[in-house]
Amino acid sequence: MTWDGGMRLRSARQARGFSQQQLAGMAGVSRQAVSAVESGHSDPSLRVALALALALGMTVEEVFGPGSPPAEVKAKPVAELGGCGGRVTLAPVGDSLVALPLAGDTATRAGFLPAGGLAGRQPGTVRPIGPQRPTLVVAGCDPALPLLEAPLALLDPPVAFAWWPCGSEQAIRLAAAGLVHAAGAHLRDQAGDDYNAQQARALLGGRGAEVIGFSAWREGLALAPRLAGTAKGVHDVARLGLRLVNREPGAEARQVLDREVARLGLEPAALAGYDTRARGHLQVTAAIAAGLADAGVSAEPAALAYGLPFVPLADERFDLVIPHAQAESREVQAMLRVLSSPWLAAQLESLPGYDASPCGEHVATL
Repeated sequence: MTWDGGMRLRSARQARGFSQQQLAGMAGVSRQAVSAVESGHSDPSLRVALALALALGMTVEEVFGPGSPPAEVKAKPVAELGGCGGRVTLAPVGDSLVALPLAGDTATRAGFLPAGGLAGRQPGTVRPIGPQRPTLVVAGCDPALPLLEAPLALLDPPVAFAWWPCGSEQAIRLAAAGLVHAAGAHLRDQAGDDYNAQQARALLGGRGAEVIGFSAWREGLALAPRLAGTAKGVHDVARLGLRLVNREPGAEARQVLDREVARLGLEPAALAGYDTRARGHLQVTAAIAAGLADAGVSAEPAALAYGLPFVPLADERFDLVIPHAQAESREVQAMLRVLSSPWLAAQLESLPGYDASPCGEHVATL
């Protein structure tokens, strides 16, 4: 058995929504036999190959015959894929395939991430290099979102996880475009007394959604260690001529900074580094810890992760906005199961600065 044949068996099984146990039951073989064939550790007998193919509604040749390189497929890019051959994560979202480029911050998580495909010759095409499998795709800036990956992988059938780090506004726009299953957001409404309702509804463009809680934390000013006790707010950043690392437009962290700048009657130009753009909370605090900047607005857990002084500016609630078009998908239903698990709550509580009490709570229907 070639790895390609095992990969096609796994891909066909997952495409039909069967677990290994379910396929084994329909084919009259053991789950261990299915696992061994899929992993390439065992060659199936003719009887087993026929039984598996019949259970999948395919021929033996389709499942186990000599394979040719997979054809390029149409995929909706979350962002520019770059040139031909660029590595991407490939995930089904609704009736479409979505491609998330693996480049820069999105390519690594303390090591390179596996790719599901390579960008094709024609724009909007991808050449798969692995089996397509159910994958929960979430956009948002909370660095705790990858905690979803481990429990999703333990479900039967398992669900993979892909995270697109970005600001809250972009995350909701991606959800509205059908490019992600859920958008993580902490957008304060104009009245200043609620999150992820007024602005989220406008960004969704009339598409209904459910809002489910994920976490809560404080947003504020992370500072270089030498500034502990010296810089006590944004006014001191301007007064002392400190270099700032900022977030991208549409990020709530940038809006928190802008509200504070307006409240103090400052001009953005008075802040050195105001036009810089970091993609996430940990990127802000990493830049400060590396000495590339003196201050920046981030979530408190990101500042604590690098041992940086922190000046709180706002209490934030981070929710998951799930469009109704995705709510009944297997991936979202799996996520909802995980959000209510004691394991996830314990993991969030173990991170300094996190409040896990909102996790899994139904917040609103938009």
